Amino acid sequence: MNILTLLPFIVLIGAMFLMTRSAKKKQHAAAQMRDQMQPGTGVRTIGGLYATVKEVNHDTVLLEAAPGVHLVFAKNSIGAVLDDEEYNRLVHGEGDLKADGPIVPDDASSLTEAADPSDDAKIDLGKKPESDDAEPEDTEAADAEPKDAEAKNGKADGETDAK
Repeated sequence: MNILTLLPFIVLIGAMFLMTRSAKKKQHAAAQMRDQMQPGTGVRTIGGLYATVKEVNHDTVLLEAAPGVHLVFAKNSIGAVLDDEEYNRLVHGEGDLKADGPIVPDDASSLTEAADPSDDAKIDLGKKPESDDAEPEDTEAADAEPKDAEAKNGKADGETDAK
């Protein structure tokens, strides 16, 4: 057998080995993070619930989401173990918020600035009535459909034959 025919298989096996190795590293790091949980630690679940760890068992964790509200979660459902500073900032709103850009206001009225308040003319968005003396732009389309087609059918705009 030629080495060139085996080369694609060797590359494929090597790529699979590297992918499984990185996945195992991620699983090991997540398991270490979950093992660091102690009572009193702030955590975020994979569903986005922020809570404080009350008790750690073999496969489950008892969390306190609010005073007097205790929840039992699987250990695998813990997404992140947070340090005290980050947990207090997120849950209790303590600490300084660092805003890099401009702060966006709650209402959009301050985003649109008019140069002069008198320039805020009202715009009429309704249909304008067609005048009888207006000449249609497309004469072929005007010849194909007579002006009194509505009178022949007995139907006005939007009416159908459905009963």
